[in-house]
Amino acid sequence: MSLRLDPRPEAPLWLQVATPLMAVGATMIAGAVLFALMGHDPLAAIRMIFWDPLFGQAAAYSRPQLLVKAGPLILIACGLALGFRAGIWNIGAEGQYIIGGMCGAAVALAAYPAPGLWIFPAMVLAGAAGGWAWGMIPAMLRNLFGASEILVSLMLVYVAQKLAAWAAFGPLKNPEGFGMPGSRNLQQYSAAANPELIAGTGVHWGVVAAAVAVLASWVLIARHIRGFHIRAAGLAPRAARFAGVSPGVLVAFCLGLSGALAGMAGLFEVAGPAGQITDSFGSGYGFTAIIVAFLGRLHPLGILLAGLLLALTYIGGELAQMMLQLPAATVQVFQGMLLFFLLGFDTLTRFRIRWGARA
Repeated sequence: MSLRLDPRPEAPLWLQVATPLMAVGATMIAGAVLFALMGHDPLAAIRMIFWDPLFGQAAAYSRPQLLVKAGPLILIACGLALGFRAGIWNIGAEGQYIIGGMCGAAVALAAYPAPGLWIFPAMVLAGAAGGWAWGMIPAMLRNLFGASEILVSLMLVYVAQKLAAWAAFGPLKNPEGFGMPGSRNLQQYSAAANPELIAGTGVHWGVVAAAVAVLASWVLIARHIRGFHIRAAGLAPRAARFAGVSPGVLVAFCLGLSGALAGMAGLFEVAGPAGQITDSFGSGYGFTAIIVAFLGRLHPLGILLAGLLLALTYIGGELAQMMLQLPAATVQVFQGMLLFFLLGFDTLTRFRIRWGARA
């Protein structure tokens, strides 16, 4: 007699919905145990991370920040989810995010200090183009040489980080910055700024773009022939080829689109909350968006909810650092545990747990 896993012919819908919730619950329990071992009140820490940013004394400041943090996560995750559905693994969205921010900032700094309504739209296009170009590198290498897009896209993240450091010390450096690395602050350049559209809400153009991306990705998956190709390639790659799906075209489409969305997220960040290109530009949103995509079951609505949840861990983690003196790595630990438990509970959607001898 032994414990075994039997494959399910089809995962029930209720279980697909329940497993992300189970992963969140398990993360809270494991986090509480971790905080207790560190000598902190576990209930106070969990409340500080998940409750106080929405309903505590700091909620007036934290609630608008929820959309500020969730916008880039949702925007990037929508692009990643399309590729993941097709079995195309873009792990380098962080690099595309950085390159997109650099390209958009370069347009603004080239136009400085000229006014003009054309500057910000040009920055958005440049950011999308930069992210698209960075995403097309692994696409071309896979299509031409069979290289792994996982490794290539991941390695390009480090290349992008070095390029950002070079730009902050070189061509994008603020000539009036007293020798400090970093570009001009784009928030102080009105034609290039990405301000809050509705005071007190946290809504800026990046949040609007994220909402549009959620709607557009749903339409693409559910109503467009390209969405059918993506679903078919993910479920049965060989059958998809017989149905007329070109693997090379699909790889270029998914990696290019996810790169463009990540590049736009970088642009909205550098023109808004971040304000400038620095030698450490890059907030880890590209990696966190992978968790958002899987926690949301690669579905646009699920990604929307998962993006808000992961944004809550960012804000709550920062609040816990200030109020409870928790380590700065608290957010990363929570996100890592969440992905770990999600992958673990996801086994239940694909297998039944049986006790007994195998037939």
